[in-house]
Amino acid sequence: MTDSEMTELLLRRDEGVLSEIKAKYGAYLTTIAFNILRSREDSEECLNDVLMSVWKRIPPERPDDLKVFLAVLTRNAALSIWRKQHAAKRGGGHIELLLEELSDAAASSTALEGIDRSLSFRKAFNDFLGSLTAEQRRIFLKRYWYMNTVEEIAAALGITQSKVKVTLHRARSRLKKLLEREGLL
Repeated sequence: MTDSEMTELLLRRDEGVLSEIKAKYGAYLTTIAFNILRSREDSEECLNDVLMSVWKRIPPERPDDLKVFLAVLTRNAALSIWRKQHAAKRGGGHIELLLEELSDAAASSTALEGIDRSLSFRKAFNDFLGSLTAEQRRIFLKRYWYMNTVEEIAAALGITQSKVKVTLHRARSRLKKLLEREGLL
Protein backbone atom coordinates (compact mmCIF):
# COMPACT_ATOMS: atom_id res chain seq x y z
CA MET A 1 0.00 0.00 0.00
CA THR A 2 1.36 3.42 -0.92
CA ASP A 3 1.73 6.32 1.47
CA SER A 4 -0.92 8.33 -0.39
CA GLU A 5 -3.35 5.40 -0.09
CA MET A 6 -2.64 5.18 3.64
CA THR A 7 -3.18 8.93 4.01
CA GLU A 8 -6.52 8.66 2.17
CA LEU A 9 -7.62 5.84 4.48
CA LEU A 10 -6.68 7.97 7.49
CA LEU A 11 -8.70 10.85 6.06
CA ARG A 12 -11.67 8.46 5.64
CA ARG A 13 -11.15 7.29 9.27
CA ASP A 14 -10.43 3.64 8.37
CA GLU A 15 -8.86 2.15 11.51
CA GLY A 16 -7.35 -0.74 9.57
CA VAL A 17 -4.75 1.60 8.11
CA LEU A 18 -2.97 1.76 11.48
CA SER A 19 -1.92 -1.88 11.16
CA GLU A 20 -0.73 -1.14 7.61
CA ILE A 21 1.37 1.77 8.89
CA LYS A 22 2.79 -0.41 11.65
CA ALA A 23 3.63 -3.18 9.18
CA LYS A 24 5.31 -0.82 6.72
CA TYR A 25 7.05 1.62 9.08
CA GLY A 26 7.03 -0.04 12.51
CA ALA A 27 10.67 -1.18 12.46
CA TYR A 28 11.88 2.20 11.16
CA LEU A 29 9.92 4.17 13.74
CA THR A 30 10.90 1.83 16.58
CA THR A 31 14.56 2.32 15.64
CA ILE A 32 14.17 6.10 15.83
CA ALA A 33 12.55 5.79 19.26
CA PHE A 34 15.15 3.26 20.46
CA ASN A 35 18.03 5.57 19.53
CA ILE A 36 16.58 8.10 21.94
CA LEU A 37 15.09 5.92 24.67
CA ARG A 38 17.56 2.99 24.63
CA SER A 39 14.78 0.64 25.71
CA ARG A 40 12.83 -1.79 23.49
CA GLU A 41 9.82 -1.64 25.79
CA ASP A 42 9.72 2.17 25.81
CA SER A 43 10.26 2.23 22.04
CA GLU A 44 7.25 -0.04 21.49
CA GLU A 45 5.17 2.17 23.78
CA CYS A 46 6.35 5.19 21.80
CA LEU A 47 5.28 3.54 18.53
CA ASN A 48 1.79 2.98 19.96
CA ASP A 49 1.69 6.64 21.02
CA VAL A 50 2.67 7.68 17.50
CA LEU A 51 -0.07 5.56 15.94
CA MET A 52 -2.60 7.20 18.26
CA SER A 53 -1.17 10.61 17.44
CA VAL A 54 -1.34 10.06 13.68
CA TRP A 55 -4.95 8.93 14.08
CA LYS A 56 -5.76 12.18 15.91
CA ARG A 57 -3.81 14.45 13.55
CA ILE A 58 -4.96 13.12 10.16
CA PRO A 59 -7.38 14.75 9.52
CA PRO A 60 -7.17 17.74 9.71
CA GLU A 61 -3.51 17.55 8.71
CA ARG A 62 -2.59 16.02 5.37
CA PRO A 63 1.17 15.40 5.19
CA ASP A 64 2.99 15.57 1.86
CA ASP A 65 5.35 12.79 2.95
CA LEU A 66 3.83 10.26 5.37
CA LYS A 67 7.17 8.63 6.23
CA VAL A 68 8.74 11.94 7.24
CA PHE A 69 5.57 12.93 9.11
CA LEU A 70 5.70 9.67 11.08
CA ALA A 71 9.44 10.06 11.76
CA VAL A 72 8.92 13.56 13.17
CA LEU A 73 6.01 12.38 15.34
CA THR A 74 8.14 9.48 16.59
CA ARG A 75 11.16 11.61 17.37
CA ASN A 76 9.06 14.18 19.21
CA ALA A 77 7.16 11.49 21.15
CA ALA A 78 10.39 9.71 22.11
CA LEU A 79 11.98 12.97 23.26
CA SER A 80 8.86 13.74 25.31
CA ILE A 81 8.99 10.30 26.96
CA TRP A 82 12.72 10.71 27.56
CA ARG A 83 12.24 14.14 29.19
CA LYS A 84 9.56 12.74 31.51
CA GLN A 85 11.79 9.82 32.49
CA HIS A 86 14.81 12.02 33.15
CA ALA A 87 13.20 15.10 34.64
CA ALA A 88 14.91 14.50 37.98
CA LYS A 89 18.20 13.10 36.61
CA ARG A 90 20.07 15.81 34.73
CA GLY A 91 23.59 15.41 33.45
CA GLY A 92 25.70 12.74 31.84
CA GLY A 93 23.07 11.10 29.67
CA HIS A 94 22.99 10.39 25.96
CA ILE A 95 20.56 13.18 25.07
CA GLU A 96 22.23 15.76 27.33
CA LEU A 97 25.48 14.99 25.54
CA LEU A 98 23.87 15.60 22.15
CA LEU A 99 22.34 18.88 23.27
CA GLU A 100 25.62 19.92 24.85
CA GLU A 101 27.45 19.19 21.60
CA LEU A 102 25.01 21.38 19.69
CA SER A 103 24.95 24.12 22.31
CA ASP A 104 28.05 25.66 20.76
CA ALA A 105 26.17 26.05 17.49
CA ALA A 106 22.85 27.20 18.97
CA ALA A 107 22.42 29.85 21.62
CA SER A 108 20.08 27.78 23.78
CA SER A 109 17.85 24.75 23.79
CA THR A 110 14.99 27.08 22.86
CA ALA A 111 16.85 27.87 19.64
CA LEU A 112 16.95 24.14 18.93
CA GLU A 113 13.24 23.80 19.65
CA GLY A 114 12.68 26.73 17.30
CA ILE A 115 13.82 24.63 14.33
CA ASP A 116 10.22 23.56 13.78
CA ARG A 117 8.75 27.04 14.31
CA SER A 118 11.15 29.48 12.73
CA LEU A 119 11.16 29.69 8.94
CA SER A 120 14.40 31.63 8.87
CA PHE A 121 16.13 29.13 11.13
CA ARG A 122 14.72 26.26 9.07
CA LYS A 123 16.01 27.81 5.83
CA ALA A 124 19.45 28.41 7.33
CA PHE A 125 19.54 24.88 8.70
CA ASN A 126 18.52 23.40 5.34
CA ASP A 127 21.17 25.53 3.62
CA PHE A 128 23.70 24.19 6.11
CA LEU A 129 22.68 20.57 5.43
CA GLY A 130 22.84 21.24 1.69
CA SER A 131 26.39 22.55 2.05
CA LEU A 132 27.63 19.28 3.57
CA THR A 133 28.96 16.40 1.52
CA ALA A 134 26.77 13.29 1.44
CA GLU A 135 28.98 11.57 4.03
CA GLN A 136 29.08 14.61 6.33
CA ARG A 137 25.30 14.96 6.10
CA ARG A 138 24.78 11.25 6.89
CA ILE A 139 27.06 11.54 9.93
CA PHE A 140 25.40 14.75 11.14
CA LEU A 141 21.85 13.42 10.72
CA LYS A 142 22.67 10.04 12.26
CA ARG A 143 23.99 11.87 15.32
CA TYR A 144 21.55 14.74 15.74
CA TRP A 145 18.34 13.50 14.10
CA TYR A 146 18.47 9.75 14.67
CA MET A 147 20.59 10.19 17.82
CA ASN A 148 23.01 7.37 17.13
CA THR A 149 26.14 7.15 19.22
CA VAL A 150 29.54 7.89 17.70
CA GLU A 151 30.31 4.17 17.90
CA GLU A 152 27.09 3.24 16.06
CA ILE A 153 27.76 5.80 13.31
CA ALA A 154 31.33 4.60 12.81
CA ALA A 155 30.21 0.98 12.59
CA ALA A 156 27.31 1.75 10.23
CA LEU A 157 29.45 3.79 7.84
CA GLY A 158 32.62 1.72 8.13
CA ILE A 159 34.77 4.63 9.32
CA THR A 160 36.73 5.33 12.47
CA GLN A 161 35.20 6.92 15.54
CA SER A 162 37.85 9.60 15.26
CA LYS A 163 36.63 10.53 11.77
CA VAL A 164 33.05 10.73 13.06
CA LYS A 165 34.09 13.01 15.93
CA VAL A 166 36.15 15.31 13.70
CA THR A 167 33.38 15.50 11.10
CA LEU A 168 30.81 16.37 13.76
CA HIS A 169 33.07 19.00 15.31
CA ARG A 170 33.67 20.67 11.96
CA ALA A 171 29.97 20.51 11.05
CA ARG A 172 28.95 22.12 14.34
CA SER A 173 31.51 24.89 13.75
CA ARG A 174 30.13 25.50 10.25
CA LEU A 175 26.58 25.56 11.59
CA LYS A 176 27.52 28.07 14.27
CA LYS A 177 29.20 30.36 11.72
CA LEU A 178 26.18 30.16 9.43
CA LEU A 179 23.74 30.96 12.23
CA GLU A 180 25.88 33.89 13.34
CA ARG A 181 26.13 35.18 9.75
CA GLU A 182 22.32 34.92 9.38
CA GLY A 183 21.81 36.73 12.70
CA LEU A 184 20.10 33.74 14.29
CA LEU A 185 22.47 33.50 17.27
